[in-house]
Amino acid sequence: MTSAASATPHSPAGNPGLSLPARVWGILMSPRTTFVDVVARPRWFGMMALVLVVTAVCTGGFLSTEVGQTAWMDQAVERAQQSGRHLSDAELAATEKMVPYMGIITAVSTLIIGPVTWLAMAGVLFAVFNAALGGTSTFRQLFAVLVHSSVPTLLQQLIVTPLNYARESMSSATSLAVFLPMLEEGSFPAKLLRMADLFVIWWIALLAIGLGVLFRRRTGPIATGLFAVYGVIAVVLAAAF
Repeated sequence: MTSAASATPHSPAGNPGLSLPARVWGILMSPRTTFVDVVARPRWFGMMALVLVVTAVCTGGFLSTEVGQTAWMDQAVERAQQSGRHLSDAELAATEKMVPYMGIITAVSTLIIGPVTWLAMAGVLFAVFNAALGGTSTFRQLFAVLVHSSVPTLLQQLIVTPLNYARESMSSATSLAVFLPMLEEGSFPAKLLRMADLFVIWWIALLAIGLGVLFRRRTGPIATGLFAVYGVIAVVLAAAF
């Protein structure tokens, strides 16, 4: 099978391609065209840094406020209750000691865990599409596509963070659970719908488009497979937690 990289005409010498702001805008407004540029010029560091820094600043900043720290503490207690136990006085005291540091802990962990997660996902996708399905893309191309598909995360953080501050809550304001508030808190349907976030759905759709461009395959079957995997993971996590 011919790879997208070999099928995409090379740009004229000296043409740097789309700038970082242009790629951000392009992924949101014309993803297929933008992914063609990403595949031809698989630059990933600038986009990765932008997504991670915005996420770290938003989440870390929120958890550095009194509102965010209270919401985090409430969530910790709520999760313990949903699992059928109550935090002891010692556990509550230990949790309260962690609260003032959650902002910096979350920001630093985002900058570390984010790239590791992307690398792991890229490794799985590389094995599936290249080794199993006969693709010929480079790992760098696939990693660039994966990183660029995460552009909705920028909007998510910029939108959800102020909403969570106003709601004084850690729960996502853009999950499908918001549309069904009558569901019992902690029930399987409620937990499952909380994992169906509108921005995550958007990210999966963009990733399917990017992979379709990279491997010259139809987007529909790729999207179906990705959403199926996401659905299975969501069901398992909702049942386990």
